[in-house]
Amino acid sequence: MIKKIIINIFALVFLITNTSFADIKFWTTEVQPARMAKQEEMAKAFEAKTGIKVEVIPIEEKDLGTRATAAAAAGDLPDVIYHTLQYVLPWAEAGILDVDANNAVVKSLGKKTFAPGALNMAKKGGKIAAVPVDGWTQMVVYRKDLFAAAGLEPPTSYANIVKAVNALSSNDMFGFVAATKTDENFMSQVLEHVLLANGVNFVKKGGTKKQGKALKNSLEFYKVIAKASPPGELFWKQSRALYFAGKTPMIIWSPFIMDELAGLRDSAPPTINSDPTSPELASKTGFITNFSGPNNKKGAAWADVRYFGITADADTDEAKKFIEYSMSEGYTATLGIAPEGKFPVRRGNKSDPSAYTKAWSKLPVGVDRKAPLTDLYSADVIDNIVAGLDTANRWGVKEGELSRASKIINSQFLNRITREYIDDQISVDEAVKKINAELAKF
Repeated sequence: MIKKIIINIFALVFLITNTSFADIKFWTTEVQPARMAKQEEMAKAFEAKTGIKVEVIPIEEKDLGTRATAAAAAGDLPDVIYHTLQYVLPWAEAGILDVDANNAVVKSLGKKTFAPGALNMAKKGGKIAAVPVDGWTQMVVYRKDLFAAAGLEPPTSYANIVKAVNALSSNDMFGFVAATKTDENFMSQVLEHVLLANGVNFVKKGGTKKQGKALKNSLEFYKVIAKASPPGELFWKQSRALYFAGKTPMIIWSPFIMDELAGLRDSAPPTINSDPTSPELASKTGFITNFSGPNNKKGAAWADVRYFGITADADTDEAKKFIEYSMSEGYTATLGIAPEGKFPVRRGNKSDPSAYTKAWSKLPVGVDRKAPLTDLYSADVIDNIVAGLDTANRWGVKEGELSRASKIINSQFLNRITREYIDDQISVDEAVKKINAELAKF
């Protein structure tokens, strides 16, 4: 009888142990029902291949930080978290992420197969603290046909943009539509993009940096594009509407405009002609992700990158297998969750350096109608979009000061002071002085 009990206990322990090793908990911030369904499909495909069951757990992005901190304190972190850039280095410092495990995955997949910018933003010492999954960069969206007709170079620099503004502004055309609504995050993002392009960075390790000539040049450039814009409080809505109506040759926008440009979304149709489903405007549009200023010839791209993080409480081997699968055999499905906003940060593999870029470009985008990007845009346009992740950047990332940079941005003093300068209330030197005074508070 005792022998039977002992055998049963061992059998139960064996079953529980094996079950626990076969279960991975995966937190994701892609919580919309359609995206959850796609992630569940991926989990089933992974289970069918490996026998490892994945529980996909939706976590609202706004709750991710507090949930992770509480789970870490309780020793109950999930195995893998899909998370934003802002958490990579803080979580690595706090011991929430298993940096060695994540670095091992990147090495296994091949560092050279990843976009350098996405890796650099996750670097902790000589290691990559989380595995880059996907990202997108802000873009200068421009009318290729109008540039070509006027003999203009693409808007890859401050100088080229100013030339285009001067050449294309008319009674029927605003030379640019800049962001000028100071309480909109859109203006914050656009300004950071413009300043990054010229090498301006507000933070250093442990504090902020006093600004000088580079900031002055950036503000003078921003005033040029703002003066070429319509009057009033402008944000993403007006810039998209005016570009769609053929009333401006240039705006700065996210890639989420790409399906709308092609007439695939009824709620935001192009109005350049009488057919709201026409791809005409898409065919005439080019995109520049990396552009430069006079103080930073190599330029920069403002990027939002997402990562997979193996946690300190993970079943490490199983978590590694899940990420490696999601970034190789299952990578097209990973990007297919929302391809217009998920550019491939892993371009290809050892046998084909552009395998995943090519696969991504054929994924259908759109809302009311669907079409692959290759049907809408040329190969050079698609390559240019993806290349932005090579120079992807954000204030405070490499310094480990993303939190400080976020506080600076969210305070919106940069927006307000820039607007005072644009509106001729203060000089550019006064604007730089006021910005430095505000920076000193952080």
